[in-house]
Formats: sequence, structure tokens, C-alpha cells
Amino acid sequence: MPPVIRHRLPIGPIPPSRGLRHARPAGFVSVFASAFAIATCAALIAVQAHAPAHAAAPDFIPFESGHVRPLALSADGTKLFAVNTPNNTLEVFNVTASGLQLAARVPVGLEPVSVAVRNASEVWVVNHLSDSVSVVSLQGTPRVVRTLLVGDEPRDIVFAGTPAKAFVTAAHRGQQLTHVSLKGVPGAGDPKLTTPGVPRADVWVFNPDNLSPQLGGVPVRIMNFFADTPRALAVSPDRNTVYVAAFKSGNQTASINEELVCESFELNTPCDIKGTKSPGGRLGPPANAEGKPAPKTGLIVKFNRDKGQWQDVIGRNWTPAMRFNLPDKDVFAVDANALTDKAIFSHVGTTLFNMATNPVTGKLYVTNTEANNLTRFEGPGKHGGSTVQGKIALSRITVVGNGQVLPRHLNKHIDYSKLVNDPGFDATAKQHSLASPMEMAVTRDGRTLFVAANGSSRIGVFDTTEIENDTFNPRTASSRYITVSGGGPSGLVLDESRDRLYVMTRFDNAVKVLSLSGRHEVAKAALPNPEPASVIAGRPFLYDANLSSANGEASCASCHTFGDMDDLAWDLGNPDDVVTKSPLKQEFTRETEFQVAKFLFQSNPKNKINGSDDPKDFHPMKGPMTTQTLKGMSNSGAMHWRGDRSNGFFGVHADDAVLSFKNFAPAFEGLLGNPAPMSEGGMQAFADFMLQVQLPPNPIRNLDNSLTAAQKRGFDFYFGDRPSDGILVPELGNLRNFVKSHNCNGCHTVDAAQGLYGTGKMQSFEGISQIVKVPHLRNMYAKVGRFGSPAVPFATAPDTGHQGDQVRGFGFVHDGTVDLLAHFFTVRVFQPTLNSGFPLLNPNQTRRDVSDFMHAMDSDLAPIVGQQVTLSADAGQRLAAWPRIDLLIQRAKTPFVSKLLGGQVTECDLVAHTVETGLRRGFWFDVAANAFLGSDGSRRTDAALRSLANVAGQEVTYTCVPPGSGRRIAAVN
Repeated sequence: MPPVIRHRLPIGPIPPSRGLRHARPAGFVSVFASAFAIATCAALIAVQAHAPAHAAAPDFIPFESGHVRPLALSADGTKLFAVNTPNNTLEVFNVTASGLQLAARVPVGLEPVSVAVRNASEVWVVNHLSDSVSVVSLQGTPRVVRTLLVGDEPRDIVFAGTPAKAFVTAAHRGQQLTHVSLKGVPGAGDPKLTTPGVPRADVWVFNPDNLSPQLGGVPVRIMNFFADTPRALAVSPDRNTVYVAAFKSGNQTASINEELVCESFELNTPCDIKGTKSPGGRLGPPANAEGKPAPKTGLIVKFNRDKGQWQDVIGRNWTPAMRFNLPDKDVFAVDANALTDKAIFSHVGTTLFNMATNPVTGKLYVTNTEANNLTRFEGPGKHGGSTVQGKIALSRITVVGNGQVLPRHLNKHIDYSKLVNDPGFDATAKQHSLASPMEMAVTRDGRTLFVAANGSSRIGVFDTTEIENDTFNPRTASSRYITVSGGGPSGLVLDESRDRLYVMTRFDNAVKVLSLSGRHEVAKAALPNPEPASVIAGRPFLYDANLSSANGEASCASCHTFGDMDDLAWDLGNPDDVVTKSPLKQEFTRETEFQVAKFLFQSNPKNKINGSDDPKDFHPMKGPMTTQTLKGMSNSGAMHWRGDRSNGFFGVHADDAVLSFKNFAPAFEGLLGNPAPMSEGGMQAFADFMLQVQLPPNPIRNLDNSLTAAQKRGFDFYFGDRPSDGILVPELGNLRNFVKSHNCNGCHTVDAAQGLYGTGKMQSFEGISQIVKVPHLRNMYAKVGRFGSPAVPFATAPDTGHQGDQVRGFGFVHDGTVDLLAHFFTVRVFQPTLNSGFPLLNPNQTRRDVSDFMHAMDSDLAPIVGQQVTLSADAGQRLAAWPRIDLLIQRAKTPFVSKLLGGQVTECDLVAHTVETGLRRGFWFDVAANAFLGSDGSRRTDAALRSLANVAGQEVTYTCVPPGSGRRIAAVN
């Protein structure tokens, strides 16, 4: 039987750096079958040229980038600047007596999230998806005059120091970080994704007066901070100190592997597991309410700072099982002139959103949420004795000053001991709640603080002294709150001279003008919005805590931050629920295969898989599992780590993503604390929105979509003929059939035509205590940061020893207990044999190579998408920009296959924006015509368009946008 060919079929020669995407079926593949595969591939390529046309690519793809600093006011108060995230523009308003009047609309990069005013003639915009900063000149016709290239997913920008420098937050990764133009810049270079103890929060510092003609500008320094990805910045009143905040900072929780927990439910009977002292057995209960035994799982621990121990929820000491520290460094104070650290503040919060300084006292305020992930279970909490229902993440403002870190819970009026359907539950509590606090502003006298409560459609108004002293009462303070129409307030700016507060509302994509004295809306400016109606209608189901919870604090975004991960694990089983059955296809099709796999790969034969030894069971007590992203799920089938949402509230189906998403309805009651599950209409609207939201392009893979030498070696093994999973042995009772085994792609299928990037949609037995669904692999690069692991019976990786301080408590696999993908490849199912598993000769090198490839995994969007460059009249800049323009044009011509994008497309649509003789013009590159088509119907050759930039003031900015979006984005003016 020949292998099934699964790969992108390029038109023309196959680039040697990419090769074929193919899956190896079960059983032994001979050299004759491999030869047949080559012939089959050639035939498929021939057919490709005559394939029928595919559906058109969508002209808008949502990414749900979170606003950080979406509004800015000019120093003289005459202009307001607003980022229009879905439209990829900066809106420039004249501030008038009656409200706001649009003065200009400037195309910038993809997904702008922050804007800052440099001076009267220049503002800078941070583009989250484009990994860039647009320098916008206000002289003449407002336009982009320079594009700075920065690290992955930049979020915020401030100007500080003397003379003023620009500070930009970015993740410690991305193609720009290793670009040759940054050679010698402190902090640039290899991000060392697999190296322990590496700071992973970057701040790019630029001298605005000397950006260098090199491609993308050259920063003075890239400062590295010992935390995970950063988000917000703030500046001290004297402009000499910059505060840098980690984003998903964590709360000193981590996970313990199930194999390090002693057998049985003897809580305080220690045992020794491969040299690690375990304090006792499983937490229990041993079965759910219907009496069905629970599977063995790991657990979550939290560092007790008072006792210096890692403890579980009942106080047992797990320190001997930990191989790293979590110092929990959250906010860093930086000397804006010397570019050195001044102070570090820990334990500010779990997820940090925004910061503001008091202009009089200099105290720092940090909006954040504090996760309650040590508490176990959702649901009513009867059989299990606890529940996290309604108390997921506390909304807070933390005050930092005088060497103190003082968290202030904004909703301390909520009585969490009363569940939503309990007698005595206070249904009025939500009237006083503020959820998901974002940007803040403080009055000039330092006495009043305003905070945008993104999940409440309110602006919180507080006396700063009451916040600092924690003397405010939410039930009385709420009388000062300002209700904002449109929903989802994400940013705000004070204009005290006009008695105004400007508020960005993300749900309706508008800017609201509020009266400070009257506490009501006096005007609004709706921003152009290309989002489909289904996106706009469905967004509140992710964020709106009033819609999703009875106490007004909990929402889906409490864990799925901006629709993504929170980088934590939660034990959200429900002991009061029942066992259900899986409809998913499983890699073993016969009972004998399952039994042989158990015999070969299970480290403890006494341990019953799924609690029952029935591979089709979904037990409601599943143990710790890390939060998964909600992005890019439309083609991945059943959801949750086990695929257990395939069987739920609205029905059963093995491969229906919409149904699976809708089956999350009970979580609104059991987890968020709503009086009842969400209605089917509500879940349909939520699914219609969320299943359109996509993951960003891979920031690790080369921009020309090629692979490094190590990634290519990993690619070759991943898709090669050697089985990596299982052992080729005959089945029990039938010596002519082999137990199933696969290459990596046999389970983790990469098939662009089907929209699969690591998941084959089936369940797999890997020797652990539960059957899990094979997960996708597109965001492995975002999970690095936990290093250090003891030896476990399940794998052959040795004890790493203590690895010191790390930035993250959760890593890879379902419970986040694996520190390196290469270590995961040492588990029993991957053990080297003569004819299967990782190679007998130097297996660790191949493990590292496959890890490198998985970090650079294919995705629905090519890595070039979002990338930008600006061409100007400056000779040095032109010399640096021309090769990048050549690359963008080349990638816009390169065939690409994506189910999301309608099938056969190219890697990107290329657009260009310029100002010609004072008029704004947009162009879209027509591959067939090999020319740029203007939104006004004109046509320019490549050379003619480049020549426009020879004239000062006619800079041309090129951007690779998602295929299908080019014409729309080019027409923006």
C-alpha cells in the first residue's frame, strides 16, 4: 500500500528547502512503496495545473490583537490620534467644541494596537501583526515616512529620557531579532528558545534622531528582562524612568507530572520515584459522583513564599519534585538615560494589562488579573468539595510605590462563597463590578484615576488615595462609574481643559467623547470597520462579563486572554458530572492493538487508562490541563485536549468544529457562574466569531519560507519513512499484521489543503493515563520558558538537575509538565529500535532537530504576511530597502496552499501606499500583470512605483497582507 501524499503542491519546481508533506500509514513501507510515492507525487503535480478553481480567499481575517495604548492626544490638545486595528490605519481627528472631526486617515501596518506622540509633527504607531513601528509625519499630507522593524508581536511604545528615546515592547523572538543589520546591537541575536534561564521580554530602544539607514532602523539597544513576553510601558513624571511590565507573568504556579504522584489515594504516604521524593498520592476524590474511577492525573502546585516550599492545594510539600525557581518578576524600572535597571517589582499580578503613573506622587498603578488556578474543579463543587465557579481571575489594580507592591481587588464586594444558584446569592453584585481592567488615566492633580473595564462597558472612577489605601467600597464607588455605549472600552485619554474623557470602544470600533463633570457621552466618532457582521456580533461573548457571569467579573477572556492562552494550567474537571463516550477516530482500531500498546508503552501496568481501561471514555475528572488558544480552530475538529467537546450539550460528532465549540455552553454555568448554560443562539454567534479568528504567521520560520539546516533535518525525519511512534512488532494472535506505527506526520498531520497543522483529528494512546486528541503544533514557539524536569518512568530523559530561575511554570503537553520538546521525544513510544523510533545513532540530535522544525511549523499564513518596508528618497535607506521589496514581490508570486484562504493562493497579497503630489494612493500587486494596480484604476510598473519615492514626501510603504485582503487594504485612504 503506497503512502498517502499530503503536502503543498507548488506550481513549478518543489523548493529543495521545503520538500514534500506526506504521511506514513500504518505498517511497514518498502522501498517499492516509496518509489511509487514519487510517481504518485509527480502525477498529482501534473493534475494540479488542471485543478478546478478554489473558493475565493476572504477579504478580511480577524486576529483579535489586544489594544494597549489605542489613543493619544497632542500636547496642545488640538488633535486626537486613534488606532483603527481592523482597518490597519491611524485615524487623526481635529478636536472641536462639538466633538471630533476626521482630519486624516493614514494606512500603517497590520493590527495597530498602540500610538504615541513624539512631537508636534510626528506620531509613532505599533503594529502588532507586522512586527513594526510606523513613523507618521504630520507635516503636509500625514503619511508613513519610515517603518521600523522590531521583535515579534510588539505591543506598546513610550518616549522618555533626555534627549527622548523611543521604547517598544516585543517578545524575545522573531525574524528581525536575528537580522544581519542588528549585528553588534546589545540584546539582538539568537533568542535561544531551548536554553534555560533566558530573559524573554524585550524592549527595543531607538534614538528617534538617528534611526540609521539600515533596513528597519537600528535600535540603540534591545533590553532583555527576566520575564515572559512584555506588554505595557509607563513613564515617571520626570520622564527619566520607564516601567516595563510582563504580560502573562504567572503567579508562581506550576504542574507536577502524574508519574511523580504516588499510587493510591494515601495523601501522606511518601514514595520514591526514580530518585524523587513524592509526599503522597492522588488528591481525589477517587471517583465521580456516579462512582466511576477517575484516571490518574498530575496536580498544580504554588510556591509558598512564607514557607519557601512548592505546595499543592492541601499544603503538601512538593519542593523535592521541582527543578526550577519562579522568581515572578513582573515590573521593571529602567533608567531612561543610562538604559540600566533601577528596580524590580514582583507579585504584581498574574496577567498584567496596562500601567499609569500618578503625575504628582509618581506612584505606579498596574491593571491586572490574579488567576485562581490552584483551586480545583468547575461545577457545583458538591462531590469534589471545591469549585472555581465564578472566581476565575480577580480584577485588580496594584499600587507600586515606596518599595511596596499593594494589590487592590476592584470587586471585593463579591461573596464567592455563594454560587450562582445557591440560596442567598447576591444578584445585584454585578451592578458594582469591573471586569478585565485595561488602560488608565490620572488627573493632573493626581487625585482621580479612571480605568477602562473592558469586560464591563464601564469606566471605573476612583479617588487615588482610596485605591492606594484600599478604603474604597465598590458598592458606593460604583455610583461614580461611567457607562460607555458600544462596549469593550480598551483605552482612554483625559482632556481636562475641555472637561472630556476620550474612550476607545472595541466592540463597535469607535471613539466616545465623555463629559467628566456630567459622566455621560456627549459625542462619538465611528471608525471604518471591515469586520464581517458576525465578528462584531460575536465578540462580546468572549469578553463581556455581564453577559457571561452572574457576578459581573468572569468571562471567557478571563483565561483565554484576547482569545489566546493565559500560559497557565487549570484543573477544571467536574466530579459531579458523568462519564461520556468519545466518537473520535483512534489510532488503534482493534482491542488487541490497544492492549499491545498498553503492554509496550505504559509505565505502570496497574494504572487503568481513562480510569476504566475503556479507550472511549471521557471521564469528567481530567486533571490539570493548560489553556489552549481559541485561535485557528476552524479546521481542527473536536476541541479540548481530549477532544471531549465532541460529545456534549448540543450533540455528538467526531469532526464538527462548530458543534464542538457550541458544546462549551455548560461552561458558562459551571465555570463562569452564569445562572444557566449559554443558549444555542448565543453559542452559534460566539462560534461564528471565534472560528474566524486566526493565529499569526510563524515568527520563527525564515521570511522566504525556507528552513534552516537543523529544521530541514527535523523536517526530513518528521515526514520520513522511519516510524517514530510505536514498535514494529506482530499483533498478538495474528503474526501477519503489525501493531500500528507512524512517522511523526502519521499522527501530527501537516496537510494545508485540509487546514491541518499537526493534528490528524484522532485520539492517540501515548502511555499516559488518558487518551488524548493529537494536538496541533502551530504555537510551540509560544510555550518555551519552563526548564528543568526530574526523571520520570514514562521517559528516558535523565534528571536535568535544578535549572535555577525560569520565566514560566508551564511548558509543553496537556498538563504543561514537559520543559523541552526534545525531552518529550524520549518517552516510551519514541524509543529507538532497529526499525522504529528515533534513530539508534545519536537520537538526541534528531530530537533537537525535530524540535527546531516544530517551532517553525507551517501555518495557514506564510511568515511573510504582515512584513513591511518603507522606501524613501534617502540614498542609504533606498539601498537597504530594495532587497526587501524584491523579497516581498517574490513571495507575492510564490504559490501557497491554505484551506482557510480558499485553496491555491500565493504567500501574500502585496500592497503599497504613498502620497503623490499631495494625494494618498494605494496599489495592489497584480501577479498576472506583473504590475501594481491603483485603487483609482491607474497602473504602475515596479520600477515606476519605486521611482515615486525619489521625491521627498512621496515615501512608498510596501506591506505583505493576507491573500484575499490586498484589494481592500490598498483602497484604504
